Amino acid sequence: MNSSKTPPPGGKVLVYGAYGHTGRFAVAELARRGLEPVLSGRSAERLAGLARSHPGLEVRPAPDAAALARAVRGTAAVVNTAGPFLETAEPVAAAAVAAGAHYLDVSAEQPAAAAVLAGYGAAAARAGVAVLPAMAFYGGLADLLATAAAGGGPVEEVTVAVGLDGWRPTAGTRITGERNTAPRLVVEGGALVPLDSVGPGGRAWDFPEPLGRQMVVPLPFSEVVLLHRHLGADRIRSYLNEGPLAELRDPATPGPEAADGTGRSAQRFAVQVRVSAGGERRWASVSGRDIYAVTAPLLAEAVVRLLDGRARAAGALAPGEAFDAADFLAALAPDPLDLSLPPASR
Repeated sequence: MNSSKTPPPGGKVLVYGAYGHTGRFAVAELARRGLEPVLSGRSAERLAGLARSHPGLEVRPAPDAAALARAVRGTAAVVNTAGPFLETAEPVAAAAVAAGAHYLDVSAEQPAAAAVLAGYGAAAARAGVAVLPAMAFYGGLADLLATAAAGGGPVEEVTVAVGLDGWRPTAGTRITGERNTAPRLVVEGGALVPLDSVGPGGRAWDFPEPLGRQMVVPLPFSEVVLLHRHLGADRIRSYLNEGPLAELRDPATPGPEAADGTGRSAQRFAVQVRVSAGGERRWASVSGRDIYAVTAPLLAEAVVRLLDGRARAAGALAPGEAFDAADFLAALAPDPLDLSLPPASR
């Protein structure tokens, strides 16, 4: 796996929800990158179990607001992997910013990402830190791809298509789905509007092999909120292929199963983004393995760039605002991401 050429900076990185499925990947990747993860979350018992697999790492349980405020002190960044983010994103973001630490989460939930962007920008800017919701497979990855494809020019339309060869959801994904009952939003006429107001819009989509042609349906995640924030597109749509959606909705579908020693599953994914700008269509795409596991290198790359000063600004930001999108993605290719960008984006 490629990593940033810049040596990793010092500083502790608190991982809230470290014992969860995605949290475990994040802890391992941060440590692999030479950073110092601090294990945190609401359950002291589960943290103790995880700590046995990571001897030497500090453990800071945070079962309530006061404990959370103590846990984030002295950290350079806080990574929140504990959903549902409608419940955790704002309290953890507030604690991180108050402590002068960067905040990142992995929310796919549109309302959670929107609340963090709206609520913590001014305080983060005053503290000189960045707040980055949805720095993950759902949300940040498509935002970076579209930003790289746009190349800095005005954007008229963005279309995101996600293809999975299957989806074995974690328990956290299921809980989030049950609690996230807010209407899903897309962008029409430059404004966020309910998906139901613009019609069903299913279609066929040609993904790279082994996925090939798939029927996709509109299913916007947090990437729509991120893209709307800074690209100024008149229209934004996001799709997912039908097969894994049926698996996600089936309560009998089992959870992820490790296929190698890293814990990654055998699941394959592809994300394609089409950006229309100035009458031209520009494409960017990635493919890889395991949507949960690939979130960890996205998080770690963002943390390294925040700590070594390569973020473009402080405040509440979409990933494409915070970083050089093409350079960020290139740092993760060819492993874990098989990346294709327009020539001018490289």
